[in-house]
Amino acid sequence: MREFDDEVLQCFLDNQSQLFPEEDVVSNLEEAEAFLEECLAVVVNSVDEVWEFFEEEGIDVDNLKGDEILEADEVFDVGDGRYLIVEG
Repeated sequence: MREFDDEVLQCFLDNQSQLFPEEDVVSNLEEAEAFLEECLAVVVNSVDEVWEFFEEEGIDVDNLKGDEILEADEVFDVGDGRYLIVEG
């Protein structure tokens, strides 16, 4: 079981529309935690780890370079150097 701290949960709660523009999928931190656990979201500590995740998962990133990967809808900048990756 993965554990997400409040900063990660709040980041997803505040920015979920970048991945789910139609409607909010969670409305509080408890729902955010349950949702992120269910979809096997991960928290990584650097841009390099974001790249490694996408490569390991076989996600097509051929047209992206450097920090451009952070613009992917699935990547949320927690704001403290970490990134939350949510596969929608």
